[in-house]
Amino acid sequence: MGVSPKHLSLGGLLLVLGAGAGWAGHNAFSSRMMPNQALSEIPTSSVIPASQETVAPALPASRLPIDANFIATAVNRVGPSVVRIDASRSVSNSGEALDRRFFKRFFGDEIPSFPEPNQLPERFEQGTGSGFILSADGKLLTNAHVIEGADKVEVTLKDGRTFVGKVVGADPVTDVAVIKIEAENLPVAPLGATSELSPGQWAIAIGNPLGLDNTVTAGIISALDRSSTQVGISDKRVQFIQTDAAINPGNSGGPLLNANGEVIGVNTAIRADAQGLGFAIPIETAKRISDQLFATGKVQHPYLGIQMVNLDEEMRDRINRDNEIGVKINEVRGVVIVRVIEGTPAETAGLQRGDIIKRVNDTEILNVTDVQSQVERGGIDVTLQVEVIRAGKPQVIAVKPTALPPELQ
Repeated sequence: MGVSPKHLSLGGLLLVLGAGAGWAGHNAFSSRMMPNQALSEIPTSSVIPASQETVAPALPASRLPIDANFIATAVNRVGPSVVRIDASRSVSNSGEALDRRFFKRFFGDEIPSFPEPNQLPERFEQGTGSGFILSADGKLLTNAHVIEGADKVEVTLKDGRTFVGKVVGADPVTDVAVIKIEAENLPVAPLGATSELSPGQWAIAIGNPLGLDNTVTAGIISALDRSSTQVGISDKRVQFIQTDAAINPGNSGGPLLNANGEVIGVNTAIRADAQGLGFAIPIETAKRISDQLFATGKVQHPYLGIQMVNLDEEMRDRINRDNEIGVKINEVRGVVIVRVIEGTPAETAGLQRGDIIKRVNDTEILNVTDVQSQVERGGIDVTLQVEVIRAGKPQVIAVKPTALPPELQ
């Protein structure tokens, strides 16, 4: 949704791609566990006499102490619905002519006989990822990068059964893909919600890292609402869950669980320059995209056509010194438009370079991620009321997004 420097479309900034085990040569995507002490384990000497006890306020159900075996309970609940996905594609050797000059330096005119390029056998590249079952009749969810370019997808259940999977659709913008297998009465992963998540809560990851099937790791929710730019995959339109539960190559597409054994995210990435930092797509985003993919095979994302940056004193000074941008601004908060793409909804509506976005549909804008969220939430062909500061004066501009062009996805 924000504009990347490459495409200058509403999307973000370019950094590092985190992935699950993908094609040969791809890399992608650490853990601690401190079970709560059971009440029966508390020494009797620590019990306060009734005359001295202080009554604590009752905790809501979501805050009650968790059983020491809750991780095992959660895994037993969800584990059967987690699958291994092996995706492969053939790579033609046509045109990969061998450099015979190299051999002539060592063999003279007695060059060994090699088959012509079109006679060479095809080679195959294969990657492994994870996924989980959404419905008893074989609907599965995984990451788009797990099945990208695949000619063949094989799905292996925890009980050892294997199925040929059909890729129904994939959305590279959110890195969500869906697969269908022909099966019945499959175990279904229970879905949770992220609305009550907070840093410090338990997080459990299940997947097939490094080819080690049904691996369980645990940690905590480290942070919420990490932007795609912060994660290092700025071409995505997701606000990620951050966790320190170990996520490694092959975990991609597998579920991130809460302490109750409900799916709260889809494991997707790590930062290549960090340890103990993993990221997951919130389940609400993944489910919304998967529903669209199963219904139509594709997803349309709203598009404005602007390039924008977060505004602070340093950025204000840089913009004011840039003669090419040609605007002077005084604000030090908000989001400033630094380019409007020709022939886009933003140009049609009258947005201009140097406009400072303060609100979208009455929602205050603090950073680029806020703009992205509001545009994505609004949808296609739904008019947005964008409040901007232009030349020191506020004004409201109505903008109607169109679908993100395929070449920018």
